[in-house]
Amino acid sequence: MIDQLISWETLAASLGIAYILLAARESQWCWPAAFISTLIYTVLFWEGRLPMQALLNFYYMGMAGYGFWLWHHGNQVAGAVVIHEWPWRNHLIYLSVGLLLTLVIGYVLTQHYQTQYPYLDAGITVFAMLNTWLMARKVIQNWLYWQVINSASIVLYLLTGYLATVLMFSIYLLLSFHGYVSWKKRIRLQLS
Repeated sequence: MIDQLISWETLAASLGIAYILLAARESQWCWPAAFISTLIYTVLFWEGRLPMQALLNFYYMGMAGYGFWLWHHGNQVAGAVVIHEWPWRNHLIYLSVGLLLTLVIGYVLTQHYQTQYPYLDAGITVFAMLNTWLMARKVIQNWLYWQVINSASIVLYLLTGYLATVLMFSIYLLLSFHGYVSWKKRIRLQLS
């Protein structure tokens, strides 16, 4: 049983890494890799008593479909999705909403559910959900937010024993730097 879980976790982590590598290249095929990875993680995290991480991965499945559609069809119409920056006002709203939701959900988890690390679990989930939308919309700062989210995820998965997932998020952390640099170069090309 443990060997099967480790195998599923390793497969999910491998597909998760493929997702980031393909996303950094702006390949629409990042989204199917994300879908399968998150399907596996939804089950693993539900069984591991990390309900917010299970919910997050269920959400990721839907966003994988949305991202694939947006990146595939968005390039075929006048309103193509291009890499762009957000103004500071949007970041303040993003951070305020994310922090408020984290506190509310963390509190609910502590009061009504047996969950491990409720505020960390809630914060990662909230900000990852918000940030996945930024990725799909090609907001360049999503890569900077991923650096923080990935770091927090490494801590959570170390504490809960998901070692292949710790490795995946460590690679995600490095790739989030690569993704930012890659998109920064692409945005310069768009502007020239």
